[in-house]
Amino acid sequence: MSSLLSNIRHNQNNLFKVVLIIVCISAISFILPRAGSFKYEYPEGKPWLSEDLIAPFDFPIYKDKAEIEKEKLETNSNAKLYFKVNSDLAEQKIKQFKDELASKWENTSFSKNQSSFSAKKLFKRIKLDETILSQEYDFQEYGTYLLNYIFNKGILKIDDIIENKEDSFQIIILEKNISKDKTLGEFYTIKKAFDFIDSELKDKDKKIVDFLQPLLENALVQNVIYAPELTKKIQTDALTSLSLTRGKVNSGENIIRRGDIVTSEKAEILDSFKREYIELIGKSGNSSYVLAGQIILVSIMIMILVGFLYFFRQEVFVENDKIAFILFIATAMVYLASSSVAIDRITIYILPFCILPVLMRTFFDVRLAIFTHIITIIIIGFMAPNSFEFIFLQIVAGITSIYFIVNIRKRSQIFFTSIIIFLSYTITYLGFSIIQEGDPAKIDYENIAWFGASALITLSTYPLMYVFEKTFNFMTDVTLMELADTNSPLLRKLAEEAPGTFQHSLQVANLAEEATHKVGGNPLLMRTAALYHDIGKLKNPAFFIENQSGLNPHDELNDPLRSSKIIVNHVIDGIEMAKKHNLPEEIIDFIRTHHGTSTTGYFYKIYQQQNPGEKVARARFAYPGPTPFSKETSILMMADAVEAASRSLDKPNEEALKTLVETIIDHQALEEQFVHADITFKDISDIKKIFIKKLMNIYHVRIEYPK
Repeated sequence: MSSLLSNIRHNQNNLFKVVLIIVCISAISFILPRAGSFKYEYPEGKPWLSEDLIAPFDFPIYKDKAEIEKEKLETNSNAKLYFKVNSDLAEQKIKQFKDELASKWENTSFSKNQSSFSAKKLFKRIKLDETILSQEYDFQEYGTYLLNYIFNKGILKIDDIIENKEDSFQIIILEKNISKDKTLGEFYTIKKAFDFIDSELKDKDKKIVDFLQPLLENALVQNVIYAPELTKKIQTDALTSLSLTRGKVNSGENIIRRGDIVTSEKAEILDSFKREYIELIGKSGNSSYVLAGQIILVSIMIMILVGFLYFFRQEVFVENDKIAFILFIATAMVYLASSSVAIDRITIYILPFCILPVLMRTFFDVRLAIFTHIITIIIIGFMAPNSFEFIFLQIVAGITSIYFIVNIRKRSQIFFTSIIIFLSYTITYLGFSIIQEGDPAKIDYENIAWFGASALITLSTYPLMYVFEKTFNFMTDVTLMELADTNSPLLRKLAEEAPGTFQHSLQVANLAEEATHKVGGNPLLMRTAALYHDIGKLKNPAFFIENQSGLNPHDELNDPLRSSKIIVNHVIDGIEMAKKHNLPEEIIDFIRTHHGTSTTGYFYKIYQQQNPGEKVARARFAYPGPTPFSKETSILMMADAVEAASRSLDKPNEEALKTLVETIIDHQALEEQFVHADITFKDISDIKKIFIKKLMNIYHVRIEYPK
């Protein structure tokens, strides 16, 4: 029955892996654009290495973006401003002048001698700039003539757009659907109009001036007004009419010959051909065929990645959540790249692709990080412009970032890594550009700014680490450092309720960490696990000798089997307690294996003494196991046993310590406690030496001086 359940469970895991892989392939294939791909690469400044390229169809030669932008700027800078003349407003103001003149006439001294202001001609002439009109005029005729002259010339409203322009600046006047080219200096402003009226009335009688001037000035209004909507429309039409092409290549015409240098002009023609070629495939080709091809290629790349996990990283392959994370992060990067390609204003180089190798190195090893990064970048290369350059840049930056992410224990490491990423991008890009352009002056330095932005965004790796760590049950060095803090709740409780066990755990941590440094492994994981390996003793702390102060509860029990059960259960209790406090599974493995399948020898012998005629099964006094399965778990078992036994020595001299260490570890080896661990005889020999040295330091063993 158990075998059947195991098979079902195993098949479920495999089925889940298959589903994950299919979902990943489907998602990436869907994300990739349906457009066909251009099969040629043509770095500028390099020879054309493919066969002679003949145009299979007619296509225009498109201008590059820089040239189009330049033309747009020139069009905008040369665009004229449009103004409208409000004739109705001028007529209204002249009528207003006449009405006000009639209203105020009766109260003037001029009305005493005449019944109407038009009865007597008071003005013999009108001086208009350089022109003098010799004729007799009355008040109304004279004022109306001046106002008509001013309004016909136009009073310009000074808008912000022309405030600082010279008088020679040309504009276009639109009046009654008729446009005229004029300069700003041809128009009055309100101030200039006031000055003109002053000049006209300066030689007149003061009474006439006092009466007429306020009426004239009150009638002045700006009748030439800027028309922004019309100006914008004209500018838009001009921009729209700009040609995006500069010629044409006819079908059958030779585009480039084998061995020809790809000059900027040739690159422009090739870009145009590529654009038309891809568009033609999109219109005439079957998108389902394109999709099928994408599925095939994506499937190959994903299966290569999964194959690497299966053959070289079995410990990762068996964990579905780890496979899910790897496929998720790869798919997410492809999605980001696809989104940036679809948006013209965003370059693909702003995306923080180096987040992937940094995260992979944080949670896994260097080889897996590099392999996953390369696979992902190759997939993105299907849609990235200048795919070879893109792939080269990203691989260099990704591998470089991995070199500097060994163990993330400080936030400054991420910051330093982002600087390294920026430098990697920049130096590699400059090298590429110099090869392509042959002149540093022609390098597009704007991309360096994008590289800087990408490096800055890479700083988001730090909070992402926490998110992924909790989501996919990963364990990082940062987590281990937090757990190793002796002020953490569980360790604080251990120190208060089982102080002897706490001190024992500290000494075991020191021994195990030093040994791990010597033979290899993760010292931080080793230390953290050692601090927690005996937390199960919190359930019955008084039953363990290191916590006793004279009274031994085992004496009251007088039952070796029950005593042995209490001692053995501290492993089971520790596992339950660790799960309750959400300790990582890696730490729980140390709790589970630190006694392996060894026995509580003391109580086993006591039972034999109490029951001499009974055949006692050692399994009744044995720990449930399993035995250690890694170098680190083996070291903890050795350190735990050695440190505990060393406390029983009456005279802990060098010889006694050496004998103790050799005896205990050799006994564990004879019991086959290390058969499932990747530990060698040399490792065990080095561990013994480290333990003896550390214990001598602990017990301050010195040479005995002669008396």
